[in-house]
Amino acid sequence: MNPVARLGEHRWAGDKATLQLFDLHDPGVDAVHIAELVRTCRLSTFAPDTVAEARNRGYSLRLP
Repeated sequence: MNPVARLGEHRWAGDKATLQLFDLHDPGVDAVHIAELVRTCRLSTFAPDTVAEARNRGYSLRLP
């Protein structure tokens, strides 16, 4: 199953090691990279699911 699809309604997720933020609704998101983050337990989601909350936790948006 696609790791991005498994994340359900989450829009934003971050890499705990690099503090990079990913938009899971972006069709260009690297699903292979997201799968690796899930496999290694390095993926973090946020509540509320907003960029502002991710930034409050030190994450910054990953640019393509």
